[in-house]
Amino acid sequence: MRTLLAVSRIIDRVNDWVGRAVAWVILFVVIVSAFNAIFRKAFDLSSNAWLELQWYMFGAVFLLAAGFTLLNNEHVRVDILASRLPERVQAWLEVIGVLVFVLPVCILMLWLGWSMVVESYVTQEMSSNSGGLIRWPVKLLIPMGFLLLSAAALSHLIKSVGFLAGLCPNPTRSRSGKSAEEQLADDIARTAGQSQLAGKGEH
Repeated sequence: MRTLLAVSRIIDRVNDWVGRAVAWVILFVVIVSAFNAIFRKAFDLSSNAWLELQWYMFGAVFLLAAGFTLLNNEHVRVDILASRLPERVQAWLEVIGVLVFVLPVCILMLWLGWSMVVESYVTQEMSSNSGGLIRWPVKLLIPMGFLLLSAAALSHLIKSVGFLAGLCPNPTRSRSGKSAEEQLADDIARTAGQSQLAGKGEH
């Protein structure tokens, strides 16, 4: 089990690095979008290639950061009831959820996505838009993203079992020790408190 937990830590480091690297892509999306808008409005110059590059980078952020999001327990959860259950019961629900839902979906998407990439690469598929980009690189993001997500799900599964065995902390808690919902509640309360202080200062 300790060996598996070591593997889990390696997976987590990879997803953490990828997530932080992909965050910089957001800056490039903003820059490309801004320059594209400026050139279109000021010089009446535009290109479908630049527009599609924005879409490609947005897809990269969405897909490649999925594992990082799971690592930080930031995926949307409908856990109104589950959050009130004992932590060990929650851990068992995580194990079942990963084995029954997350990993099977990831494996299916990897299989379908990879065949789609191969077909696109062999045919050298191009965008149907005039001046558009080649398609296989953006399609490659699909299996890459689900590979990272499946690795994160496997890591989460290992940590859940490790928690049940008493070998590691509860993986459903964030790194700060609070769930995403608790952090959101704290942020809302903090913002509301700052707004009230600002309102009093104006008076």
